Amino acid sequence: MTYQPAANRYDKMEYRRCGNSGLKLSAFSLGLWHNFGENSDFENSRNLIKTAFDHGITHFDLANNYGPPPGSAESCLGKILKSDFKNYRDEMIISSKAGYTMWDGPYGDWGSKKYLVSSLDQSLKRMDLEYVDIFYHHRPDPETPLEETMAALNLIVQQGKALYVGISNYRPAEAEKAFQLLKEMGTPCLIHQPKYSMFERWVEDGLLDLLGKEKVGCIPFSPLAQGLLTDKYLNGIPADSRVATSGQFLKADHITPERIEKIIALNNIAKERGQKLAQMALAWILRDERVTSVLIGSSKPAQILDSIKALENTNFSTEELEKINLILK
Repeated sequence: MTYQPAANRYDKMEYRRCGNSGLKLSAFSLGLWHNFGENSDFENSRNLIKTAFDHGITHFDLANNYGPPPGSAESCLGKILKSDFKNYRDEMIISSKAGYTMWDGPYGDWGSKKYLVSSLDQSLKRMDLEYVDIFYHHRPDPETPLEETMAALNLIVQQGKALYVGISNYRPAEAEKAFQLLKEMGTPCLIHQPKYSMFERWVEDGLLDLLGKEKVGCIPFSPLAQGLLTDKYLNGIPADSRVATSGQFLKADHITPERIEKIIALNNIAKERGQKLAQMALAWILRDERVTSVLIGSSKPAQILDSIKALENTNFSTEELEKINLILK
């Protein structure tokens, strides 16, 4: 049966303007970092995309190295787009990135024009797309002049391979210079993708202020601190958790007694608000008007629906914020 998305999908989501652009993004975006690689169940991956779209999520975020193996998440999305979303491409925001190791040799990493242009060409082939909506430089390159990297992003837009460009993992000073260069080239930076959660707040030391001043969008990743900001670890490490099954990005030694104590205290505030801990953690980020969208990952369609419920209450009282800050000190 041909997929027919929910007719009322746009009534279920909030849309926020991205910086000073004409583009609005869904308050939640689906990240394809995990659960879309070759070892993932394809039908489950397909259902994740459908569930997200049926509930108003229009933005699907990838990178060249997402998988595993690298490239397989883009290939997976390409199959899903072909089988189910042929008639809905213009209702979707598809983004990808390059900046981490993708292939061997001197041209498969970092930020040279050679790497960025070649990588996007490969990404477009994997997804069977003519263009991506947003293309990011994934991390700063300490050896390539920033002028070259930003010129590559500008070239990609001029070539029609991306509509907008963004940067990810850039600190405030680097980001400010990148914004200025892109502005001078006539391709303003649309959006910045930093790591941001209750447990990782470096963006509050200048980056959010810069984004507000420069009118650049913000889309935080890892808003739940790799699952720490959920009720999953309140009673130890479950057998099916990311810590137990892979331990690649979240390790058992991250889950200290002190961290568990903080998670429990935060969970108590969430209960008082009538939310799950994960919902409160997402709402806490979305309360800031400088945040355009929050990237969520999911292994089950039900997790997407659970996350979206955070939009039911993104307001925090002064007292709640003070309690949260006290816990997080």
